[in-house]
Amino acid sequence: MTQQASPRRPFHGWFVVAGAFAATFMGFGAAYSFSAFVEAMQTDFAASRGSVSLVFSLAGFLYFGLGVITGPLADRFGSRRLVLAGMVLTGAGLAMAGLARSLTEVYLAYGLGVGLGVGCSYVPAVGAVQRWFSRRRGFASGIAVSGIGVGTLVMPPLAAVLIAALGWRDAYLAMGALVVVIGGAMALLIENDPRDRGLGPDGDPPQAAAMGDPVPGIPVAVAIRSRRFIILYAAGLICAFGVFVPFVHLVPYAIDHGVQPSTAVLLLGAIGVGSTAGRFFLGGLADRIGRRRALIAMFIGMAAAQMVWAVAGGIVSLAVFALLYGVFYGGWVAVLPAVVMDSFGSRNVSGLIGILYTSVALGTLIGPTAAGYVFDISHSYLVPILASVAVNLVAAAIVCLPSPAPADMPAAQAVRR
Repeated sequence: MTQQASPRRPFHGWFVVAGAFAATFMGFGAAYSFSAFVEAMQTDFAASRGSVSLVFSLAGFLYFGLGVITGPLADRFGSRRLVLAGMVLTGAGLAMAGLARSLTEVYLAYGLGVGLGVGCSYVPAVGAVQRWFSRRRGFASGIAVSGIGVGTLVMPPLAAVLIAALGWRDAYLAMGALVVVIGGAMALLIENDPRDRGLGPDGDPPQAAAMGDPVPGIPVAVAIRSRRFIILYAAGLICAFGVFVPFVHLVPYAIDHGVQPSTAVLLLGAIGVGSTAGRFFLGGLADRIGRRRALIAMFIGMAAAQMVWAVAGGIVSLAVFALLYGVFYGGWVAVLPAVVMDSFGSRNVSGLIGILYTSVALGTLIGPTAAGYVFDISHSYLVPILASVAVNLVAAAIVCLPSPAPADMPAAQAVRR
């Protein structure tokens, strides 16, 4: 029987999970609060919905695209420094956005500050968690990224309260301070490798961990040329055109359909509730049914939820959409890093996750902005919503394609889960 870590001494991997949870809570919670600011920015800058939406798209492009740089840096130098820097940059970006005097300045402050900040913190934090777990990797990853869901539940309503009390500019200043203080402090819990504490994944002795998972991983150059990686990349690119449209446009959509702004912003919180549930429960379920199968199910679930959005008009139906969508979106975010670890091993997991997320970055740059401009032309969100349904179904079909393990991956690691 494998010797476990002493029950009197909690496994440090869970502290790493807590640090990653806080980083995703503060970073993405602040970023996904953007929808609460859209109406105020449109009014203040006399701007179209498409041009305001570009603020979020620029930030999203950076925080997913930057992982290609920060992931390998985390593999080499450790995740803690990058996550801490990311929290400071995110807070500074929010504060500078609050001081902006033109939409162009918001592009620079929010787009660069929040984009670079979340980009520095997300992939290093999630990548660090993967190394600390093996048997419960899906569950641990789900808890770590559930910070995104809880942040989406808490931060947009908080933003609405701050906007009502202080105005949108001072609201951004206050949120920036929260990100730096709370996110920065919790980032100190993150560590890269259990071996630095004389442990293996799950708290097992290092030698026991090596017997159960003897393959440290394969080179990045081999992994990214493999059919398995190309399939994951293509699916991420296609789905990202639609995944983040609700985070920008759900609140304006609800207001356009007669929902009061103070109520409409709670729909983002409903996505957060569903997302948190999805990350906790679907991440653990994926460990049992197979993480690749679970990934396919997440794409199909997001498409089904967006079909509900296509016919929703009142607060009840929109809340149903938000909850359902959050569940499957949260499951997607939780399962994807674990699929990468399953497929390519631990040696370069942060770097590979970062490269994979460049696909999501491209889709995020285009999707929400295009949806805004389509609305400006047609005064309807129907076409962007149906397009979002279609891209998720295409992504599911892509992941269903045969994907043999890379040629350099030994048989012990080449099991398709």
